[in-house]
Amino acid sequence: MASSFCPKQALSFTSSAHQLHQSRAIPRDIHVRFPSSGSLPSSSRCGVKSSAARFKVLATSATKVMDQSPSKASSEAPTVVEVDLGNRSYPIYIGSGLLDQPDLLQRHIHGKRVLVVTNTTVAPLYLDKTISALTDGNPNVTVESVILPDGEQFKNMDTLMKVFDKAIESRLDRRCTFVALGGGVIGDMCGYAAASYLRGVNFIQIPTTVMAQVDSSVGGKTGINHPLGKNMIGAFYQPQCVLVDTDTLDTLPDRELASGLAEVIKYGLIRDAEFFEWQEQNMPLLLARDPTAFTYAIKRSCENKAEVVSLDEKESGLRATLNLGHTFGHAVETGFGYGQWLHGEAVAAGTVMAVDMSRRLGWIDDSLVQRVHNILQQAKLPTAPPETMTVEMFKSIMAVDKKVADGKLRLILLKGPLGNCVFTGDYDQKALDETLRAFSKS
Repeated sequence: MASSFCPKQALSFTSSAHQLHQSRAIPRDIHVRFPSSGSLPSSSRCGVKSSAARFKVLATSATKVMDQSPSKASSEAPTVVEVDLGNRSYPIYIGSGLLDQPDLLQRHIHGKRVLVVTNTTVAPLYLDKTISALTDGNPNVTVESVILPDGEQFKNMDTLMKVFDKAIESRLDRRCTFVALGGGVIGDMCGYAAASYLRGVNFIQIPTTVMAQVDSSVGGKTGINHPLGKNMIGAFYQPQCVLVDTDTLDTLPDRELASGLAEVIKYGLIRDAEFFEWQEQNMPLLLARDPTAFTYAIKRSCENKAEVVSLDEKESGLRATLNLGHTFGHAVETGFGYGQWLHGEAVAAGTVMAVDMSRRLGWIDDSLVQRVHNILQQAKLPTAPPETMTVEMFKSIMAVDKKVADGKLRLILLKGPLGNCVFTGDYDQKALDETLRAFSKS
């Protein structure tokens, strides 16, 4: 099945205003079933009982569970979602104009020295505003910055060293704070640098893309790519806080915005049927950058991820379900070339492949397959991998995926009604082979 998706023409409605911002071992199968109620699932419903896995929404200026025509969100008090990890818990602040509220950042600065890590695209837009937020009324804090090249192809050891170079040259000590200002690449690299510099310093996430705001900035996954595999080098390292200023989406290109929606869609498919149904009815609002719709989508996504991270911080099982479509998608990114397709574009195609395999196994019905196709198309995302991908490319790259255990590739697949999934290596290999042949060259 060939793809007609062209990354350079990913969205036909790109406007000039949006061009500014570019950007362990696994013990057993995990079967995850969640209800499609408006509230988050309890830990017992996913087969895990843990009093430590509390989930909190501390305050909100957005609607509780939005109806199909959300009201206008406040631009003042932020929505706050907490990732509950005991003494390493931290807040996610979500709202408009948060970079204009210095106290939100300054309360999480423990020392007097800050290093802002950003890239060539985001720096002209938000670096000065971020420095102001860090220093306004707080003259004891000094801020250094390092501006990295923009793109997935630069998420590597050579670029990472530029962060260490700046930190050492600036003689930053163990009480310093690293601040990631940008998308997922910057967040992953800054977080890994913070985890490694002087064996660990504080860091803060300020995500400026949909992808980073709904997924990569939350949960403490940090790292870099290797030519043989994506995110193969890294650490679990939690931030002090995540600050999501939704105003930064105003400068995000349409293609980047759509890429982030792939992760939003994922949450609905694997654990939150009501959220998926909301997306089906509100995708036009998201594509139009409706601020209230986006605040809700970010909040609901972060709530889902915070619940999973609280239960399974280091991906011993449950957290792996958040990687729906990623095994296929990472193969696309590695095989096609880092940066050729955006992460969310590759994940979208990978999600279609995972859904196709789930149908071949008889685990879902055709109607769900069609709904997945429809919502991805509505979000202006690809529904097949690049034509250059071959079966052998998929197999060789997937063989070194992080979810391989004892030589067996484990996959996240849908099983049962909408909002249910499994993480398993117990599947008919024939179904995987058929899916790979259907979507790529022999």
